[in-house]
Amino acid sequence: NVSLYNETAGRAINPTPVIGGVGMIADWSKACPLAFQGEEETIMLVGPEGAGHLGQSLYLREIHGAEIGPAPHIDLEAEKETGLYIRSLIDEGKITACHDISDGGILVAIAEMAISSNIGADLDIETDAARLYGEDQSRYIVTTTTPDQIEGIILGKTRGTDIKIGRYSIAIATLKSLNENWLK
Repeated sequence: NVSLYNETAGRAINPTPVIGGVGMIADWSKACPLAFQGEEETIMLVGPEGAGHLGQSLYLREIHGAEIGPAPHIDLEAEKETGLYIRSLIDEGKITACHDISDGGILVAIAEMAISSNIGADLDIETDAARLYGEDQSRYIVTTTTPDQIEGIILGKTRGTDIKIGRYSIAIATLKSLNENWLK
């Protein structure tokens, strides 16, 4: 159901067509959760290495108040290939949690996984905005206890109650409060 004529705060919203998909999991016990499942698991980036696409990103909109640049390119073949690979990792029990990188990029996906589990992340990644918030497509954050069996880039470990990147740190409790208490 898509309405192209809604308004918010007296202003028309941009037309936003939506495609919904419903699937069936043959064996529900193999469903892979979003939340981190335990401490000391390896956090990995799976999929094509992105260039840090920031056009039309949440980062530009929320931090800089700008809605500029083209949306990220979607390579349907890469999307299918990565999706099939992720599904095989789930079927083989090689990953313990999985989240797509879409709105907000790598750091937002990791924050959502941490908020869902109350388990922090100790990350060893570059701290530039494009790397952290780029919304390049066909990429996933996964956690695993067998990183040597997965094709991807190691980003860090699940541990503690904060998300840490170098000298920067934020408590999961703070993120959870900001995420859940924004509407008074």
